[in-house]
Amino acid sequence: MDDKLQEHSDYPDRWTLLRDLAVLQVKLLIDGFRDLVLVPASLIAGIVSLVRGTKDRPGPQFYQLIGVGKQSEIWINLFKAYEHAPEEVKQEYSFGAANIDELVDKFESFVVDEYQRGGVTKQAKDRIDKALNAIQRGKEEEPEEK
Repeated sequence: MDDKLQEHSDYPDRWTLLRDLAVLQVKLLIDGFRDLVLVPASLIAGIVSLVRGTKDRPGPQFYQLIGVGKQSEIWINLFKAYEHAPEEVKQEYSFGAANIDELVDKFESFVVDEYQRGGVTKQAKDRIDKALNAIQRGKEEEPEEK
């Protein structure tokens, strides 16, 4: 950064920067640990949701975990220090309006189109549905515990 730019801007003092840097490191560790836990937990919750669901409706376990994850994201507030950034820095960087969810939506549209045409994805979906139905039928045939 240009020294002249810093002289005439609303940059925070060095102690604010050091504090923000230290807090970010702690938050990154907490966020990383949360992600490390969420990888297997989400897989397990997703499987439990599929197995415990009824017919073509999954159980709530996966989405309950997502709710906890969303709350932890808000609680961690990873980039709060950005509030201390001067306006010219905030305006300098932009990824545009697109995000990962939009990329996933485009990919999903492609897969749905392929499925509707009866392509490979339809065959795969039919096989997965058949396997999940068999798992759920097996669950329903087990005697209930008293």
